[in-house]
Amino acid sequence: MRYKLLQEGDIQVCVIRHPRTFLSKILTSKFLRRWEPHHLTLADNSVASATPTGYMENSISYSAIEDVQLLSWENAPKYCLQLTIPGGTVLLQAANSYLRDQWFHSLQWKKKIYKYKKVLSNPGRWEVVLKEIRTLVDMALTSPLQDDSIHQAPLEIVSKLLSENNNLTTQDHESIIVAIAPLLENNHPPPDLCEFFCKHCRERPRSMVVIEVFTPVVQRILKHNMDFGKCPRLRLFTQEYILALNELNAGMEVVKKFIHSMHGPTGQCPHPRVLPNLVAVCLAAIYSCYEEFINSRDNSPSLKEIRNGCQQQCDRKPNLPLRLLHTSPDLVSQEATLTESRLKPVIVTSNEIHVEVERNNTANQKMTANVGNDSEPNLIDCLMVSPTCSTMSIELSTQADRILGCYVEILKMLSDYDDWRPALASLLQPIPFPKEALAHEKFTKELKYVIQRFAEDPRQEVHSCLLSVRAGKDGWFQLYSPGGVACDDDGELFASMVHILMGSCYKTKKFLLSLAENKLGPCMLLALRGNQTMVEILCLMLEYNIIDNNDTQLQIISTLESTDVGKRMYEQLCDRQRELKELQRKGGPTRLTLPSKSTDADLARLLSSGSFGNLENLSLAFTNVTSACAEHLIKLPSLKQLNLWSTQFGDAGLRLLSEHLTMLQVLNLCETPVTDAGLLALSSMKSLCSLNMNSTKLSADTYEDLKVFL
Repeated sequence: MRYKLLQEGDIQVCVIRHPRTFLSKILTSKFLRRWEPHHLTLADNSVASATPTGYMENSISYSAIEDVQLLSWENAPKYCLQLTIPGGTVLLQAANSYLRDQWFHSLQWKKKIYKYKKVLSNPGRWEVVLKEIRTLVDMALTSPLQDDSIHQAPLEIVSKLLSENNNLTTQDHESIIVAIAPLLENNHPPPDLCEFFCKHCRERPRSMVVIEVFTPVVQRILKHNMDFGKCPRLRLFTQEYILALNELNAGMEVVKKFIHSMHGPTGQCPHPRVLPNLVAVCLAAIYSCYEEFINSRDNSPSLKEIRNGCQQQCDRKPNLPLRLLHTSPDLVSQEATLTESRLKPVIVTSNEIHVEVERNNTANQKMTANVGNDSEPNLIDCLMVSPTCSTMSIELSTQADRILGCYVEILKMLSDYDDWRPALASLLQPIPFPKEALAHEKFTKELKYVIQRFAEDPRQEVHSCLLSVRAGKDGWFQLYSPGGVACDDDGELFASMVHILMGSCYKTKKFLLSLAENKLGPCMLLALRGNQTMVEILCLMLEYNIIDNNDTQLQIISTLESTDVGKRMYEQLCDRQRELKELQRKGGPTRLTLPSKSTDADLARLLSSGSFGNLENLSLAFTNVTSACAEHLIKLPSLKQLNLWSTQFGDAGLRLLSEHLTMLQVLNLCETPVTDAGLLALSSMKSLCSLNMNSTKLSADTYEDLKVFL
């Protein structure tokens, strides 16, 4: 049977006159309260009845208790304890046998723990001390009491012993660690003991104690710790343990096996606290590598200063010069042609646009003012050169470099687990690293693998974390884009990030406008190199009228027509615009209802068979259409009412409608598989005045958000 340990003030002894009825209101703390000058005895009734009543006035220390015994009577169910003290005894009566046994085990524990505190506070021979520690551990493990202090008290005694005796040998250290190991299986080590463990990891990383004893302790910390801020030494111990694993012959392979053991063999990690705790350990370790530079931060440039290449202190190192991008000879000739075209008036003729522009300083100034304060001062110049970031002179020590390499590698391991990747991306947004780390080429180059994994993940909750959390703050997208502090690949990762973002809910005018204001030059350069994503971006900018400046539009058109893929996509854009105008010119019916069981193919054939430029009301209720039909619906510019009741129309279709059907006023989505992700896109439809979302997966939060916009 298990008992609860008595706490402070649980027993107060009161003596009453009635024979053999010694009421005891429960007591213990550091002491028992004792009545004086008389002592309770188990003599005859006359002695008990002659004993005056009242609470004990003086305390009995646990060290003064010589013995504790259980007492019982054959003919009467009395549950009593007898405490033997110098000069007499004290009798305690409990209400039942369970309470009496609880008192008994608690008093025995308190009495023994004070004894061990005294014995181990003045150690003599260490073989005797080690024997006492083992006895203390056995007592804690076999105690029937249930309380955190049962295991914590011995650990604190040993922790104090180690902190006060610095002359122990390595063998003594390991013997003590092995002796207290059973207590560590279900308990976190106290702070002083953590510090002792850290020292052992640093001095003897190859010791078997690290593998056999510390491994289950660290595993328990990572699985069950809730807040490293309350006990930072637990985090430091975990950090030193991982570094010790890295010192073994197999190095990072051992660390990788440890990380895998923390995740588990299945595809889903069963321990939700492991990932946040591992990330916290990694962030603290990486921060410590740059602590020297952080402490001297007063004279260091900000990330914005590094990105813009400006200097505010005369003693800072000068910025590196601009570097030419690595381009093919054909591309260089194309860029040279573009540069020459800046020097003379040109007429650019296309299927849809006929503009004559005189390229002079005034036009360039107008173009610069149009694209925003943070954009490139001259787009053609940005096509020719890409500014390299001015990095601070950071030379890490050997130890710091080893720590950095180990923990960046762990972050890369964490990003390889599919179930951990969404939470990892969220934990790394906003960017949690110091600017000194972000300006360090080695760190950003190694971390690039993690960002690439985010960019390749198709889940929105992962790749959306690449963007900044608020305006004015850089996210990973800005950091690794051309002109960003960490960009070292001339835009390859940037193109990958744009591709995945454009394939999700970010195919919006807002995202395109952000690219046009800040990254138009890199987009045009990558389009010149034949990157299909960037070609699509430039076409969408023209189609959505993102670029108002005619000069900039002409440069985009020239860029598109410089490559085969760009020329083909631009011609398709012009064809779509021409068809749309022709459709609007022909007119046609204003109302249309498709029969049930109609499909996307049926809708496509119908819309291609005639003129529907004036169609205002379309009902697809109870048909089999899906989000794929949105490609055809957006070609109906006059559409004001759309009924999609009980169809398979989903989030992807909603996002496309929100971008194109600006005149839509009534939308029925009842019994469709749309979710919050798609419904939030409707907030951009300012003309929408009636929206039916019955029997959908709409959440209360999204409903409140839509009420604000609609």
